[in-house]
Parts: sequence; structure tokens; C-alpha cells
Amino acid sequence: MQSELSKAIVFHQHGSADVLKWERQQLSAPGRGELQLRHSAIGVNFIDIYDRSGLYPRPLPETPGREAAGVVVALGPGVRGFKVGQRVAYVLAAAGAYCERRNIGANHVVKLPRDVTDEQAAALMLKGLTAEYLLRRTYRVQRGDYVLIHAAAGGVGSLLTQWARFLGARVMGIVGTEAKIAMAKRQGCHQVYLAGRDDIVESVRRYTRGRMADVVYDSVGKDTFTDSLNCLRSRGMMVSFGNASGPPPPIAPLELARHGSLFLTRPSLFDYIASREALEAAARAMFALVRANKLRVHIGQRYALADAAQAHSDLEARRTTGASVLIPEGGGEGA
Repeated sequence: MQSELSKAIVFHQHGSADVLKWERQQLSAPGRGELQLRHSAIGVNFIDIYDRSGLYPRPLPETPGREAAGVVVALGPGVRGFKVGQRVAYVLAAAGAYCERRNIGANHVVKLPRDVTDEQAAALMLKGLTAEYLLRRTYRVQRGDYVLIHAAAGGVGSLLTQWARFLGARVMGIVGTEAKIAMAKRQGCHQVYLAGRDDIVESVRRYTRGRMADVVYDSVGKDTFTDSLNCLRSRGMMVSFGNASGPPPPIAPLELARHGSLFLTRPSLFDYIASREALEAAARAMFALVRANKLRVHIGQRYALADAAQAHSDLEARRTTGASVLIPEGGGEGA
């Protein structure tokens, strides 16, 4: 297989969304242990914005993107268990998904069930697997637990809400606009609070009759960190897994004791799917819920891959609901 050109989104300096450029790149044949994929749908996530802005500094130039779905178009030497034409998806710790084609290690790729679409998979590999490890392994949610979820109408938040409800939790959600309240309720929230309008701590206290939350899932960061701690019961768990408003402030360990011997964790998906076995097990659990219609993926926005800057601008301005996907030219379902 000869090398060929593939278009990609690239940034050569950190900054706002306008640093994202649409460029042609040379793509070599897949190496040993690699697959070459033609992307059909690419997930958009806040981590892509962190990379682009420089919050997570990385060598430049770089192509953003951590998750995508596509079709195998070539196999490198030594690859077993895959074939050309097979539908697959992946999530990676390293960026690079905002492109038409790419080479990727076969050990990072999972096969797609026939009844899971490419767009669903592209929106699930990072966000859905994040929901899986947060709810089942970081803090193992039990029936009757009080769970508080920030950004409950967002990509990860909507999946957390549905999955927590399926597990029997009593789910409280926080959203950023009134328009998102109804959506969060449809996804399974028993109670929805509006950031900036409702007193979140007192609202949680009233709903739980003073017990407070067993676990808080906070992807917002700086603006919500203190309130999140104050929403927890004694020995509750604070899960800080995102920085949409900026990194949370430093905290002294003694503060956790003062708030009731709290647990605080800052987990990363890639530590939970570090082995092939862990990745496949998590993906099986996630896809099983999708296929049983217990986990519904709401694709709120679709953009052409070349319009990635607009996707970033909309996500940063919180103009999005559910998940956003990028569609390469000639991609999409059935590609």
C-alpha cells in the first residue's frame, strides 16, 4: 500500500478555536500491529479544547481528537482478528482523531456490534467509557444512592444520568440553561437544578432530607468545586473529572476532614482501560446497554470535519446539548 494524502484539522499554536486549520497530510502505510481506518464519525470533547488551548500542553503541531469510528481499509504486518471492511471504533490517550484517515494500533480498537451506529460509537468511546468507569469502578453506584451530576445535559452528563438511573440511584442534575432542564429530566434526573439560579447545596439538602449526596461527579471544575464538596455526606466521594470552567483550586488534605472525612479523586479514563482486557470488558458493558435501549446516545450537533472550529466554539459557549460529532467528507452512516 502506497502512502497517500489525508485531510486533517491541525493547530500550530495554542489559542482560541481559530487556530484550527484544515490541511493535507501525507499518510504512510500502516506499520506492524497497526490498522488504517477511514473515519466515518469523530467525537468532540472538552479534552480537545484543553489540548488546543494549552491547558494540557502538548508538542506542536497537533491534530486534536481522542475518539472516532470508521472502517478498516488496510492491515499492517502482524495484525490478527481484524479484516478490511470491518466497522470499528477507538479512544486514545494521544490526540489525532480529527482527520479523514489514520493509522492506529490494533490493540486500541474495538469491533462494533451490528446494531450500534458509527455516530453512536464515535460519541461513546470516550464519553460512554468514562460513564462506565465513573459509575462502576471509581465509585460503585448502588441502588438508592444519591448521585449529583454536573453538566447533566452534556455529552458525558447525559450518559451518566441514564446509567445511574438504570442502576437505581436517585439522580440530581445541574444544568447551565433553562432550556436544558427538560432534557436532563428526560434523560432520567429525578431533580434538576439551574446553575446560577438555584442554591445547589440547599437544594441537595432539601431533596435528600439532610443526608446529602453519596457521590458528586463534577466536570466543571473551578466554578463548582467548593459547592460540590459541600453537597457531600460524611465520607462521601468527590469525583473531579473535568475542568470546563478551569482547573479547581488547590485543596489541603485537612479540608477533606473538615467536610466530613471526604474522599477526593481525579481519575482518568486511560488508567481504567490500560489493558486490552479492561478495554474490551468496558466496551461490552457499554454496548450491551446501548443495544438494550437503556443507554441512549443523543447526538445534538453534527458538523463537517472541516468545520471543527465552529464545533469547538459552540462547545465552549455551552450552546450544545448531548454529544457533538464531526463527519468527514464522504463519511457518516453507511460509509
